[in-house]
Amino acid sequence: MRGTSTGVLAQLCRFAAVGVTNTVLGYAVYAVLVTAGAPYPAAGALGFATGAVNGYILNRRWTFACSDSARTRARYLSVQLAGLGATTALLWVAVTVAAVGRLGGYAVTVPIVTLATFTANRSWTFSDVRV
Repeated sequence: MRGTSTGVLAQLCRFAAVGVTNTVLGYAVYAVLVTAGAPYPAAGALGFATGAVNGYILNRRWTFACSDSARTRARYLSVQLAGLGATTALLWVAVTVAAVGRLGGYAVTVPIVTLATFTANRSWTFSDVRV
């Protein structure tokens, strides 16, 4: 199923579903920490990290069916950091250069970065597929 277009679409849908759970979980952690008095930058970082760990576990097991290894974890971290950098850079371009509003700019970046990180994760991070 990995090589078929139906298989890729199913993986993309699972990847998107995992992304939604990461966002909800990360936001919940952020909200709890901010409400408890934590500084918002620290709360944001912990929320992001919580979502990233959740994403690694679910994507490794469910989306890509890949075995766990230090190499896979390091690659996943690299893709996450690249995605964070790409989101930040594209958002800056959308808002500053293209004069798109801040909310609209973010909405434009999400699908681009999602497809890029899906492709990187599928072809590089989780390329050790269990059959």
